[in-house]
Amino acid sequence: MAENLNSMTGFARAEGGTEACTWVWELKSVNAKGLDVRSRLPGGFDGLEATVRERSQSRFKRGNISVFLQINRARPQGAYQINIDALEAIRTALPGIAEMFPDSAPPTQDGLLALKGVMEAADEEIAEDASAALETARLADLDKALDGLAEARAGEGYHLAEVIGGQLTTIVNLRATAEGLAATHPDAIKARLAEQVRELAEAVPPMPEERLAQEAALLMLKADVREELDRLRAHCEAAAGLLSESGAVGRRLDFLCQEFNREANTICSKSADIELTRVGLELKATIEQMREQVQNVE
Repeated sequence: MAENLNSMTGFARAEGGTEACTWVWELKSVNAKGLDVRSRLPGGFDGLEATVRERSQSRFKRGNISVFLQINRARPQGAYQINIDALEAIRTALPGIAEMFPDSAPPTQDGLLALKGVMEAADEEIAEDASAALETARLADLDKALDGLAEARAGEGYHLAEVIGGQLTTIVNLRATAEGLAATHPDAIKARLAEQVRELAEAVPPMPEERLAQEAALLMLKADVREELDRLRAHCEAAAGLLSESGAVGRRLDFLCQEFNREANTICSKSADIELTRVGLELKATIEQMREQVQNVE
């Protein structure tokens, strides 16, 4: 049961590189009503955002997915250049600085070159074919990270399926208990109906017999929980079917949990028996626990 259930939470990481640079992809996924893919990419790599979104959408249906890319460039030793503009700005400011600090020693060449922004690492030009090869390699590692995230979500989904399956079994058993109580405790229902019919008969002005019969039939219908129990059985069967399906079933499971809760509320409101009410409250508690878990299902 539920071998194909997927969670919406997970984490994955993939890294790669060449002699020119290295990179790291990190993907995080949490719960969401739909699918929301957000990318945080280094400057100059904004063009990858559409590709990241497209490849994420091809794998996932729901979840808030955050994609991070870190680029580390490998620079050969000695590949530096002087920022002439920065050095000129410092040279222009030197006379004013000397007037402010007349007792200070004059600046040295080494000192000037050591100032932040004066000496810069030089970017090497990358050939067009080499650049395309780098992008292909980076996207291949993105696919690895996406596959890893899918695997992580599937692993979490396997454990979710065990928990939800156990809760569904509890609901099935409680429904059977409630059905037994409803069938073996008619006296409480009869006593409750007799009291309500007596109150109607003693009403002033007196109620016509035809109307009294209609009200008695309506009260009998309101006290009967068999319809709710039948619907609850059908909902349990539908939930079991969803747990055995592949694909995104979280929304449909959430809808069934709402229906479960509706039937459990009605059973509690109709109950004229303490034990049946207790079972109805247990049903409500288990259904709420199940719905909390279902919120994590894709």
